[in-house]
Amino acid sequence: MDLQQEKIEAAVTQILEALGEDPKREGLINTPRRVAKMYQEIFSSLNEPEFNDYPLFDSGNDNDMVLVKEIQFYSMCEHHLLPFFGKVHVAYVPEGNKVVGLSKLPRLVEYCAKRPSVQENLTVMIADQLVKHVPVKGVAVAIEAEHMCMTMRGVKTPNSLTKTFHYRGIFKEDREWKKDFLAAINN
Repeated sequence: MDLQQEKIEAAVTQILEALGEDPKREGLINTPRRVAKMYQEIFSSLNEPEFNDYPLFDSGNDNDMVLVKEIQFYSMCEHHLLPFFGKVHVAYVPEGNKVVGLSKLPRLVEYCAKRPSVQENLTVMIADQLVKHVPVKGVAVAIEAEHMCMTMRGVKTPNSLTKTFHYRGIFKEDREWKKDFLAAINN
């Protein structure tokens, strides 16, 4: 067992004790280990090298939008360490007749989501990474998510969605590109 796993297990044990639970009772005996294993999975990109799997392919056209929409994701709110989850829509306009493999966009989203964050920062991070690694004329990212910190505690508003948007390049500079992106994700 590595040091990180041990630290998480000890912390979960302390939380259970602070709540008034007995971490040695039958239903909780393995809970600290399970939580530690889960945290290592859902925060895995904190311990991975930067995502850099962006194979480029020749394309006959660099004046059209490429859109992958409704990419499912799960992340953890850095304020309460509760999940937020939903859909990400990622679009870009290629530059230099080069496009990235389509499966890499969901993998990028997954990489960015596997760390504590807030939705606004996650939206920007996805755009930043795409612009950094793929030649583009512009990028648009939209996220629609439900936040457990709003639905199960606090204000308790089940089924409420938070939407965030981030635009770069021609999506920011040209209203028609932005309009086309919004129409495509709402279609």
